[in-house]
Amino acid sequence: MLPFIVSTLTTLLLVVDAPGVVPIFLAMTEADSAAHQRATAKRAAAVTGIVLASFAAAGSVIFRVLGISLGAFRIAGGILLFLLAVDMLRAERSRQRTSPEEEAEGRDRSDASVFPLAIPMMAGPGATSTVMVLISRADRVWQYAVVFLSIFVTALASYWLLRGSVGFERRLGKTGLNVIQRVMGLILAATAVQFVIEGLANVRPLITGGR
Repeated sequence: MLPFIVSTLTTLLLVVDAPGVVPIFLAMTEADSAAHQRATAKRAAAVTGIVLASFAAAGSVIFRVLGISLGAFRIAGGILLFLLAVDMLRAERSRQRTSPEEEAEGRDRSDASVFPLAIPMMAGPGATSTVMVLISRADRVWQYAVVFLSIFVTALASYWLLRGSVGFERRLGKTGLNVIQRVMGLILAATAVQFVIEGLANVRPLITGGR
C-alpha cells in the first residue's frame, strides 16, 4: 500500500510542478493586489483538480471510445513526460506546458487562473495523461481512492505554493527554484521511463502474437 501511495502522490506533484509555475504566476499577476493574487491561485488550483479528476474518472471510457490500448497510452504518456522532464533538467520553460504566445495572452487577461495557469500549465497534456495511466494501475477500491486523494492533495499544495509565491521566490531566489526544478526533473524522467517499460510489457503480447 505505501509504495503505491508514495508513487502516485509523488508523480502527480512532480508532473503538475507548481514551483515551476511560480515565476510565470508572479509575472502574470504582478500588477494585482494580494487579494486578487490569492483568488487567482485558488481558482487555478481548483480548476487543475477538477480537470485531473475528470480525466481520471473518464480514463477507461476514453480508451474504449478511441480504441487505444493501455500499453500504447502508457508509452505515449511516458515519452511526453520524458520530454517535459528534459526541459525541467535544463531549468527551461517547457513548450509541452505552454507557449510564449499563451503566456503573453495570459498577461493581457484580467484573470489568468483558468488559462493559461490551470490549462495548460498545471493540468496540461503531461498531467492529464499521467492521471489516466495512474488510474489504469488501480485494481482495488482503495487504490482508486488514493489516486483521487492525491489529485486533491496536489491541487491543495499548488494553491499554497502559488499563494505564498512572493515569499517563496524571495527566499529561494532564481537559483534555488532552478535547483528544485532540476531535481524534480530527474525523478520525473525515471517515472517516465517506468511508464514506457510498463507500456512495452503491455503491448508485447500484441506484437508477438501471444508467443
